[in-house]
Amino acid sequence: MSLSRFFPPIGLWPRPLQWVGLVAGSVGLAALLFAAGLPAALLLGPMAAGIAAGVGGATIRVPDPLAIAAQAIVAMLIASAITPGIVGTFLSDWPLFIAIVATTIIASSSLGYVMSRRRILPGTTAVWGSSPGAASAMVLMAEAFGADARLVALMQYLRVVMVAGSASILAGFFVDLSGAPRPETVWFPPIDAAAFGGTVAVAVIGTLIGRVSRIPSGTMLVPMVVGAALHATGTLAIQLPEWLLSIGYALIGWRIGLGFTHAIVRHAARILPHLILSIAVLIAFCGGLALLLVHLLGVDPLTAYLATSPGGMDSIAIIAAATPVDISFVMALQVVRFFLIVLLGPSIAGFIARRIHASEHSH
Repeated sequence: MSLSRFFPPIGLWPRPLQWVGLVAGSVGLAALLFAAGLPAALLLGPMAAGIAAGVGGATIRVPDPLAIAAQAIVAMLIASAITPGIVGTFLSDWPLFIAIVATTIIASSSLGYVMSRRRILPGTTAVWGSSPGAASAMVLMAEAFGADARLVALMQYLRVVMVAGSASILAGFFVDLSGAPRPETVWFPPIDAAAFGGTVAVAVIGTLIGRVSRIPSGTMLVPMVVGAALHATGTLAIQLPEWLLSIGYALIGWRIGLGFTHAIVRHAARILPHLILSIAVLIAFCGGLALLLVHLLGVDPLTAYLATSPGGMDSIAIIAAATPVDISFVMALQVVRFFLIVLLGPSIAGFIARRIHASEHSH
């Protein structure tokens, strides 16, 4: 007798029960990963549960307001790392920072161009999907240029998962905490009303401004910039209790995981090995850049790897916050790349897309 008679796929469950299953699976996986000491367990657990549910046909989705709220939470987490030291870190070696970011963008764009020219993906899909960051902006721009937004989303989400997973594994490999007592996690710390209220106010107002202004990724970019400016000048002491961060992590993990529906995976099954290979090549390329940082600046390997990881800035921020690395250096390079991707990425991708179209029409 088939077990599916008693345990039908999650997509056939009532929606409230799907949420119960997703939450239960997320808690269980996060607890296992957390007990194993894996960095970013509170992100990767819900992400893994979301992928399983999405592939199983789950019909639930994280509502946009909650997804935006989660982005705002992580934006404030990133902002809390922006100190006068991070500005000094960037200014002291800004040519190297710009060179590494520009090299990453060129490498990712070249991968997308090659995949498009070889017709591994239709049209200009690979150009948009290969961009190392600003995923939502890339998906929207891809639709405007007639690319397959589903495959672009798959490439972006798959890259985020692979980057987060490889960074977490590497962090666990480099950071040996077996001989040291594990710091106790305070889930419900005392709340400073002024600091917490100011943090929430900046997140909410910044998100609203970002949404109304229609700046690409503005719902994350605006609160991050404003929060960073206030925090770096000592105007605002950003306070993010662990319980709030955990909610943000779970929402981000679900948003990414639930995007992997069975239909999208089936649609991309043929070219999935190519996608994985292209992402692996980009991750390896950025790993080479990390080695360059180690040799040129004497940065520790884990800090260099997290700093150069291609995309998934929120995931990298979570991992960096959970490991003993130079978070100012990591976020300086990640923030510079994020800003340049948001400002220049669509234009670069559009330029390459037009070159591909021109080349195709000339033959």
